[in-house]
Amino acid sequence: MTRPAVAAVLSAVLTGAAACAPVVQGGPPLALPPGLAETAQVGTVTMSSDWLQVEDDFADTFVTEVDEEMQACAYGTYRLDLRLHVEDVRRAGRLEVAITGEGTHEIRAVAELVDPRRDNLIVGRYPLMVEVDAGGRLAGVFGDRQMILAEAFGRALCDAAFARNPRRPGPHNATPG
Repeated sequence: MTRPAVAAVLSAVLTGAAACAPVVQGGPPLALPPGLAETAQVGTVTMSSDWLQVEDDFADTFVTEVDEEMQACAYGTYRLDLRLHVEDVRRAGRLEVAITGEGTHEIRAVAELVDPRRDNLIVGRYPLMVEVDAGGRLAGVFGDRQMILAEAFGRALCDAAFARNPRRPGPHNATPG
C-alpha cells in the first residue's frame, strides 16, 4: 500500500473513532450552583452514544426534544451548552403493548452542562435513568416511542438541574404527571 493510501485509511479510521467518542467527560454527579440554575439558558445541545438499537433518526429526535424541554425550563440569560451521552435505550415492543396494553420505555444517559465562556468547564453533571409508561395500546402501537422517551428525559433533566417541570401535564405533553 502506498503512503497516501495508508494515510487516507488512517485518517478515515481516526475520523470514525472521533465520531463515536462520547462528548461527555464523565465523573460523579455535579449539581449546578443555585445561582447558575436560576440564570442559565441552554444553547447548543450535542449527543453521543455507543452502539444503540434504535431508529436512524434517534439522535435528531432526541436532541430536538431535549432542547425543546430545556428552552421551556432554562430561560435565563447565561448561556450553557448541553452534552448528552446516551448509554442505553429500551423501548416496549409494539406487539407486546398491543396485546397487554402495558409496557415501559427506558433510557440511561449522562447530561453535562458546560460553560463555553470558561473553556467548556463542566458546571453540572446528571447521570439519569428515566422510565416512562408506553401509554397504553393506542400510544404503544402508533405513538412515537423516541419522542415520548426523549421528552421524558428532558423533563427529568429539567427537574434535576433546574428544579422545574417545563410543562404542565395534559394533552400537549407526551409524558404523564
